[in-house]
Amino acid sequence: MCPVSLAPPSGRYLSLAEREEIAIARAEGCGVRETARRLGRSPSTISRELRRNAATRTDSSGYRATTAQWHAERRARRPKIAKLAANDQLRAYVEDRLAGLISRPDGTPVAGPTVRFKGRRHGPRQDRRWAKAWSPEQISARLRVDFPADETMRISHEAIYQSLFIQGRGALRRELVACLRTGRALRVPRARVKGRGKHFLTPEVMISERPAEVADRAVPGHWEGDLIIGLNKSAIGTLVERTTRYTMLLHLPPMEGHGRAPRERNGPPLAGHGAAAVRDAIAETFAALPEQLRRSLTWDQGTEMADHARLRIDTGLAVYFCNPHSPWQRGTNENTNGLLRQYFPKGTDLARHRRDDLDAVALALNNRPRKTLGWTTPAEVLDELLQSV
Repeated sequence: MCPVSLAPPSGRYLSLAEREEIAIARAEGCGVRETARRLGRSPSTISRELRRNAATRTDSSGYRATTAQWHAERRARRPKIAKLAANDQLRAYVEDRLAGLISRPDGTPVAGPTVRFKGRRHGPRQDRRWAKAWSPEQISARLRVDFPADETMRISHEAIYQSLFIQGRGALRRELVACLRTGRALRVPRARVKGRGKHFLTPEVMISERPAEVADRAVPGHWEGDLIIGLNKSAIGTLVERTTRYTMLLHLPPMEGHGRAPRERNGPPLAGHGAAAVRDAIAETFAALPEQLRRSLTWDQGTEMADHARLRIDTGLAVYFCNPHSPWQRGTNENTNGLLRQYFPKGTDLARHRRDDLDAVALALNNRPRKTLGWTTPAEVLDELLQSV
């Protein structure tokens, strides 16, 4: 055993004298709280000390002060080799889930916009880098699913963040911070997060009339929808299934003549997301789903759903509307729209993206593990549901 240092530690850490007092208290049969009162320390500090630095891992009563001091000093030695720097397989896995290319359903890679890393956060109305963009928490949790028997393939989400943001622990390339959800180049504390009636709405289609089975997410087939808007009134429709979190995107290209001449008063909506265009896009998308997955659709009070009665006749899909200024009533869709903004930032032209580009982004989201799904992916959950039908 290495010699024990007698240098006085700071008050933040237990000293050798305090560890001797803990050993004496344990020999006298004192509990954790009584020992903590004697030393003037928190009970959690004593409990953690006994768990980490006991003489044996199987018997916490076998506590020896010199052994515990040696364990503490060994663990405190710096610098440590970062786990991502020492384990090539682990680093490759993390980099692929964080910055790997997304692909179309046929497996063709999609590079997305070309974005040069400038060492700072992307500006407003600027393109973002397209990548798989798993969060560090998703990566950390999914390792236990993909490598259940390999303890070397483990890393905490905090270690991934430190490898990205702290210069001395830079096992990951600095530019990979652009693949994080926020795209921040510097780590900052979490900030504090801070209607008019429509003629097509009736009391029968308001969210208060929606069946109770929708709220508990036990029955699949209930969807939430919305539009994300870009430059020049371009738009993409988003549909999210509440139980599986499965996402589908609606391609809404501008109509002929959009942007070429002054808009005609009371003329057709040439931007491509008028009521008729959205109705047809939703009907076409839902036509490929089995009837069990076409139960209801919840939308906000946007005029793009003014033709909801015709949509219900064409598809059999019950449509309900949220209350004014109540985005939390479609919380799953709002969260998904936030994820999609990593690929389709505000202020960019969404009309330039083709249908297969939208399919590639939807595939990337549907293949991300979700904490709320027990770290399975929406595609896996949906596939299991379809096999059980």
